[in-house]
Amino acid sequence: MKKISGVLLAVVAAFAIGGIAFHRHEPINALWIITAAVCVYLLGYRFYAAWIATRVLMVDASRATPAERLNNGRDFVPTHRAIVFGHHFAAIAGPGPLVGPTLAAQFGYLPGTLWILVGAVLGGCVQDMTILLLSTRRDGRSLGQMARDELGPLGGFAALIGTLLILIVLSAVLGLVIVNAMKHSPWATSTVAATIPVAILIGLYLRLWRPGRVLEASVIGVTLVLAAVLAGGWLDHQAQLRGWFDYAALPLATAVVIYAWVAATLPVWLLLAPRDYLSTFLKLGTVALLAVAIVLTHPQLKMPALTQFVDGSGPIFGGALFPFVFITIACGAVSGFHALVASGTTPKLISNEADVRLVGYGSMALESFVAIMAMIAATLLDPGVYFAINSGAGVVGSTPELAAHTISGWGFPVTAQQMQALAQAMGEHTLFARTGGAPSLAVGMASIFGSSFGRGLAAVWYHFAIMFEVVFILTTLDAGTRVGRFMLQDLLGQVWQPLGRTSWYPSVLFASTLLVAAWGYFLYVGVIDPNGGVNILWPLFGIANQMLAAIALSVASGILVKSGRARYALVTLVPLAWLALVTTSAAWQKIVSPDVHVGFLAAAGDLAAKLAAGTLSAERAAVAPQLIFNQRLDAGLTVLFTAILWLVILDMARVAARSLRGLPVRSSSESPYRPRALTNAALAER
Repeated sequence: MKKISGVLLAVVAAFAIGGIAFHRHEPINALWIITAAVCVYLLGYRFYAAWIATRVLMVDASRATPAERLNNGRDFVPTHRAIVFGHHFAAIAGPGPLVGPTLAAQFGYLPGTLWILVGAVLGGCVQDMTILLLSTRRDGRSLGQMARDELGPLGGFAALIGTLLILIVLSAVLGLVIVNAMKHSPWATSTVAATIPVAILIGLYLRLWRPGRVLEASVIGVTLVLAAVLAGGWLDHQAQLRGWFDYAALPLATAVVIYAWVAATLPVWLLLAPRDYLSTFLKLGTVALLAVAIVLTHPQLKMPALTQFVDGSGPIFGGALFPFVFITIACGAVSGFHALVASGTTPKLISNEADVRLVGYGSMALESFVAIMAMIAATLLDPGVYFAINSGAGVVGSTPELAAHTISGWGFPVTAQQMQALAQAMGEHTLFARTGGAPSLAVGMASIFGSSFGRGLAAVWYHFAIMFEVVFILTTLDAGTRVGRFMLQDLLGQVWQPLGRTSWYPSVLFASTLLVAAWGYFLYVGVIDPNGGVNILWPLFGIANQMLAAIALSVASGILVKSGRARYALVTLVPLAWLALVTTSAAWQKIVSPDVHVGFLAAAGDLAAKLAAGTLSAERAAVAPQLIFNQRLDAGLTVLFTAILWLVILDMARVAARSLRGLPVRSSSESPYRPRALTNAALAER
């Protein structure tokens, strides 16, 4: 029966993917994409993941994990596989699967959809599962530590520096998406603000008032979060109160920076842990509800399979289909950030190596499914509406009439009146130039939910979606800031030893301040950018994130070769080769391209020339020096990221070549085998 079911899955998947690929001159139903995705993920998990776990990684259920061997009740805690799965999914699910596909929809629905499916099953899921197992076998060591132990100090130091810099860029992009979703939206801002005291309340409830009453805390927390959405709608209609939450982008950016600093310095049980816990319910519940709504309504996609912007002239971000569709869709297909989680908290919770397949491969497949639904939500909008929301004022014009005229000239009709009616239906003042992907995704989600559960509640569904997206992203922002603080403290400890003590409060405050100041600067420049900041920061984020994934796959490949499994190393080497090609090509174009919409240096030179000639408006001239500097800084960071990537790849190749030739290499840092003593019954009692 298993073989028959596998064959049926393969046939259905092939039929559905063929239907997606060959639809050209008529609208395609979203059920084609949902069917293809479910079948592909099930096939990958049932066959490819099982083969990798058995033959490549040689998962051993009888082997004790570090959670059992090093159990200290704080960091190393044997945990039920369902809880570990929820934790891992909440930690890895950030802006990528939501924002990346939404932005990549400017190329049409086809390229992004195919890459999400293929990239996840053959690359992202494999990376997550492999790094998780390798870290579990090495007492939960981080990616940088494994690189240093297995490859050498040069590759390890490069991986550590690259990871920290990538975290800075990542955090800035997270903040920018949040700011663009909430600016001049009292409903959204008040709702998101309310989730912070709710998280603190639940933290106090579980820590001080009712320890261990997880079910009670869950019911209270989820109820309060949902009530915050309705309360935000009431507040938005109160003239005396709505002004308290109506802010422009810059004040919101300041608030986001302050929040991240506080979250990184407060005890983890007070804000970070309860927020992640509550967000898991929200994430999984919303994903399930969205999937049900799509099946019930089976909407038609309105975006064409391919648009004219595949040539690189896109208004949302510059760059041709290859390689920029691959770096734009970050976490939805392959994400280096996941390797930090898979070598961070999760391997310290795994109680059985057999759970690695579910937690590593399975959670990444679920996140990729989120990306598929984000692609559907973005492409079921009228293309004119999609581009009106996501194109910056500096691209399409500063007035609704001018923007509508520009977008209609591209062949995607839209009117100012149509956009105004849509904004009113969503409870917003305007939806023009709401860049960042989050607002257009919320409109698409509200459309799906409204079609299934009541069109009269469109405004409620829109702001529920905004809250879902922002909370989705905040869990990554505060967790990423804390992880970055740990890494920075580790580096500062090399200069002065006390700064390396992660619990010493002066070090906590100092490192947190340095970190949020670093990514806060990039956030500031993105906020003041007239084009919305996304076309500056998101390509850099995508390149950096994919390069981190390539670094993780390099470490995994080196370990496989050293451990005598070189014939299986293609499992990681093939996605590594593709990512190295894609990221290097994208980096090269971002550095040397003469197109001002693509090249960082070309854009900086063009803006500098206009500033010198006095042809810029007063508003743009005021921020031009910062934008020029930041474009050049982005070019420098891209060069640095590329150098770090190839340094790690070459170091891995050196170690692999020496191992294959029988020459001395660093001994494996894998912990000795110890039989597992923890039983499932004992684990359930925990």
